[in-house]
Amino acid sequence: MSEILVFLFSVSGLFLLVTWLITGRKGAAGKLGTWRRLALCWFAVCSFIHSAIEGWFSLYYDIIPGDQSFLSQLWKEYSKGDSRYVIADNFTVCMETVTAWLWGPFSFWVVFAFLTNKPYRYVLQLIVSLGQLYGVVLYFFTEHRDGYTHSELGHPIYFWFYFVFMNLLWFFIPLVLIVDAWRQMSTAQTHRDNTKSKRK
Repeated sequence: MSEILVFLFSVSGLFLLVTWLITGRKGAAGKLGTWRRLALCWFAVCSFIHSAIEGWFSLYYDIIPGDQSFLSQLWKEYSKGDSRYVIADNFTVCMETVTAWLWGPFSFWVVFAFLTNKPYRYVLQLIVSLGQLYGVVLYFFTEHRDGYTHSELGHPIYFWFYFVFMNLLWFFIPLVLIVDAWRQMSTAQTHRDNTKSKRK
């Protein structure tokens, strides 16, 4: 367990550090503030977790229980908090496949869009964050409706840390980013509407 958690947090930390350094440089996007840099660090870490770790699950979910490779071991460890990952639960496979093949690459695209100052950057932020929020709500709600039969309800590590804490990040952070994108796009639309009325 310790090796798996060290790997997960070390690689995530590396992605966070590299993104923090890249976003601190002056470039085409101009100077990014601390809040925006942290948001891009989040998307960079998401691109790694969704594409590499959840991508592994989406490809090898049927052999993970008997496989000894490192990423399969990671999923077996995580399944102590949610056994749906070792029984190839249909919802979990579908949800993780969408997450890996859409939200993984799109998270990287968000970082690129902000670094290159693309006009669609907040639209991408909104799309990815809505997808993440929707996925985690379904993830929790389906297990709740099953009566937490796939979790060790109340266990300090397997339930509260693995199942609850690690997934709640994908509830609260996307929610904040949805509000941020909403405000940014509303401001832009208000400015456009005012410009139009002035021309008339």
